[in-house]
Amino acid sequence: MSTDAERDAGRADCPVLPCVPYTAISADRLGQDGQVGSSDTDVGESPRLTAALVVISTAQLMVVLDATIVTVALPSIQRALHFSTANLQWIITAYTLTFGGLLLLGGRLGDVFGRRRMFVFGLAVFSLASFVGGLATTATWLIAARAVQGIGGAIAAPTALALIGDTFPEGPARTRATGIYAAMSGAGGAVGLLLGGILTDYASWRWVLFVNAPIGALVVVAAPRVLKRSAPLGGKLDIPGAFLATAGMTAVVYGLVRAPSSGWANAITIMALAGGFVLLVAFAVTELRSDHPMLPPRLLADRNRTASYIVMLTLTASIFAVSFFLTLFLQIVRGYSPLKTGLAFLPFTLVIGATSQAVAKLMTRIRPQVFVIIGPLLSAIALLWLSRIDAQSTYGSHVLGPLIVLALGLGFSFVPLVLGATSGVQPADMGVASAVLNTAQQVGGTLGLAVLVTVAAAATRSALGSGVARSATATVHGYSVAFVVASGIAFAGFLVALAAIRTRDPIASTDSAAPLSS
Repeated sequence: MSTDAERDAGRADCPVLPCVPYTAISADRLGQDGQVGSSDTDVGESPRLTAALVVISTAQLMVVLDATIVTVALPSIQRALHFSTANLQWIITAYTLTFGGLLLLGGRLGDVFGRRRMFVFGLAVFSLASFVGGLATTATWLIAARAVQGIGGAIAAPTALALIGDTFPEGPARTRATGIYAAMSGAGGAVGLLLGGILTDYASWRWVLFVNAPIGALVVVAAPRVLKRSAPLGGKLDIPGAFLATAGMTAVVYGLVRAPSSGWANAITIMALAGGFVLLVAFAVTELRSDHPMLPPRLLADRNRTASYIVMLTLTASIFAVSFFLTLFLQIVRGYSPLKTGLAFLPFTLVIGATSQAVAKLMTRIRPQVFVIIGPLLSAIALLWLSRIDAQSTYGSHVLGPLIVLALGLGFSFVPLVLGATSGVQPADMGVASAVLNTAQQVGGTLGLAVLVTVAAAATRSALGSGVARSATATVHGYSVAFVVASGIAFAGFLVALAAIRTRDPIASTDSAAPLSS
């Protein structure tokens, strides 16, 4: 039977790689009046471009860090603010609900009102809410601050990703920027575990929230100086669509975060999931009839783009299990401290960063399709390898190897998936295209975690019921079964990539990226 800690953590959005970066391929808005227009402009050749990438990547890193850095501090927060076991999960859920529910709206706000403006606004809200949360003296105060953080993150994340496309010219420059951005985002989940452990062990749980304030302030001040102003692209907000999408996504995410502890058959869980599905169907119908749809149907008409969304969803659904189950395994079964657990994920972080950079360079000679097929397959193999753990397994013999292979698979996947998902998108749709991929990732991770926690709990109960396994052995058996299922989900992503994604050529070494054939 799962412990209270496991049930609480099961609701936590504990991604290894939340909010993977999305860049834009279309660069037809770049040109005169101070904007980047040189075909041979590259990352590192211009101090302004380098500063712009640092600002955008740092903002994304903050959003990524937030999911795991707070998770490590949950026991300390519970003791300090007298959270009940039932309410503790709302520290994570409040952020997850607002962030996941408002992503599509946040992306469209950037398209309509200007991306730099909304980027700065969203990041300011995120940072201020984080600081206020660090001052919390009651559970309600902290939960409210976390919800506001999610609102800021939902505005900042998709607009930041679209700003990459506004800043870097098409071709190798943008591909290399994507690799750097992917490495920064990939580092976030594992760095969050490490930094959260350091701050919690040596300072206070409050610093896992305070840390965002000075970094956010620097980015907010620097952004107008290094990012060119992105003029509003006009159009009207699709108010009915915005309401239906936000309500539908919020209901679905709420149902998914409830399912692991309350059960899939729980009346509230069923109502939330069913209600969310109905609202999203109504959203789809509304978008087909709207003159100014929030999610233009044309975005999903391209086969490569839709397939990239699906592959990203399957990858995040499978890898969310890694940080969740391995954190529990290392701390509860192997007795690791939070800091030591964070250090255990450090090789994973480094390999993802190095692989993303290498792939960005190799894509000038090798078709992106090759990487996006091999990546999910490697991920599936790594997760199957992880399923061999038992209560006596050690980090060096049973965890490190699979983690490195998984990092290779993810490093192979992210850059080509980002490029495939946003290739050919019209400038006016870039923010919402980024938000769709962000949403696919958020829903995929939340759905995967809900399913895998349920699978692990069922396998644990079965092992305990047989009378053969002790508590620790049965618990790790549950993790093992969950890894097998996660491997199957990643393999499904491999099959989708193999069957649906088609690319003609490597990324061109001139100013144009290789086109993606539908």
